[in-house]
Amino acid sequence: MYFTQLPDHTQPGFDEQSHFGRFKKHNMIFNARGSQAHCDKHVGCLSFKTVLGGEEWYGIDGHHIAVRPGQFLVLNDDQPYSCRIPKGEPADVLSIFFKKEFARAIFHDASHNEETLLDDPANPGNNPVEFFQTLYSIEPELQTQLTAFIIHLETQGYDSDAADEHLIFILRYLILTHRSQQTHTIRVDAQKPSTRLEIFKRLCIAKDLLHSSYKQPLDLQTLSRNACLSVPQLIRQFRSVFHTTPHRYLVKLRLEHAAHLLTTTTLPVREITWQCGFENPSAFCRAFRSAYNTQPQNFRDHASHTPIS
Repeated sequence: MYFTQLPDHTQPGFDEQSHFGRFKKHNMIFNARGSQAHCDKHVGCLSFKTVLGGEEWYGIDGHHIAVRPGQFLVLNDDQPYSCRIPKGEPADVLSIFFKKEFARAIFHDASHNEETLLDDPANPGNNPVEFFQTLYSIEPELQTQLTAFIIHLETQGYDSDAADEHLIFILRYLILTHRSQQTHTIRVDAQKPSTRLEIFKRLCIAKDLLHSSYKQPLDLQTLSRNACLSVPQLIRQFRSVFHTTPHRYLVKLRLEHAAHLLTTTTLPVREITWQCGFENPSAFCRAFRSAYNTQPQNFRDHASHTPIS
């Protein structure tokens, strides 16, 4: 099923049971613009979340994650969560809910060789992947698939068979991304696989907090408390897995967003300083020059005179 409007859960007479009942029967696609939308509690099926503009916040197990352009989040089957689009800039949401049987068949296909699939082609599979519920970057291959899917929906209209063909390749990509992410658990400095997995999940909580709240003051105590790791363990394991420390990761995020604002807006450097979480313009300019070997204004001037190839 395809929707170009987000449901208004506050509307009088809104039938939540009927609305959420559809998620078990169909693949559901929301390609819509929303403003100040929210859902306080939802227990859904496996789903893919991204935005093409603006931001959408998700509450998962007491943690809050902001999904912004270029990022995506995968939520597992039966995961309770909340979602909201903050007051201000509307968000262009792309949200895909995979029917359980549909997802299981794709997991089965992605997990077995062709000979096994030939021997039992009707097997729908029954062992779904348990995704890390953390922010991922949208790489070019996935971006190409999503763009083609959206163009098809907006120009050709919705057809369930055509949509399912796109969804098969999108979900296969997500499975491959998950497997790649699993290899990162090997970097955790621990002996037991279960311990490595648990530490990695907690590190992802810290990483997602850095991405989601980079504009706000963040210190190691806050990260430590949210990730349920001691400060020494957090720093040591974060560097093992992500090859940098939490503070350096945060500064890098802030500078990347600052560079984006310098090249895509006319905001004054002082305003960009505050929006990217730096204490003052002097600290921002020092950090920016150290990373980009030029001052912010020179970076902007050079970008504005660089021809688009």
